[in-house]
Amino acid sequence: MQAAELFEQEVRPPEVARRLRVSLKSAYQWHQLWRDGGREALASRGPSGSRCRLSPRCLEKLAGYLEQGPAAHGWVEDQVWTAARVATLIGRKFHVSYSVSGATRLMHRLGFSPQVPARRVAERDEQAVTAWKEATWAEVKGPGRSAGVTSASRTMGSPAGRPEHVPGADAE
Repeated sequence: MQAAELFEQEVRPPEVARRLRVSLKSAYQWHQLWRDGGREALASRGPSGSRCRLSPRCLEKLAGYLEQGPAAHGWVEDQVWTAARVATLIGRKFHVSYSVSGATRLMHRLGFSPQVPARRVAERDEQAVTAWKEATWAEVKGPGRSAGVTSASRTMGSPAGRPEHVPGADAE
């Protein structure tokens, strides 16, 4: 609507693009729409993209299922809703196919966020890991190089080592 106001003041599309921080192409498209149909032609037509494949009632049910937790629906390993699990749940309960990214967007819309389960070995021995880090890792890692010790030398690719007929041979 700001663009429509500017067009009504006879501001040219390049200036509209600059003022509204949009592309020149958008400004020219808006100007064409405005010329053909006035302000009404620039009114929003709502969000783009495909409609949600679940009805509002199904969305309420899905939110209830998510609140019950993963264990209530067969995932007993951990209490984490991953996007893949939610996509599977939607398919089982509503017979609608959702991609993992689509399930993620749907979860956000419902106020949930997908979680990534922690990948830890069940038999992990923290004391053994700490002992290995202190003894073995320090030995394997070595002292490293100090920041002040550096050197430079000519290599085969340096200008002095190039044949004369090669471009850049005269650069020194």
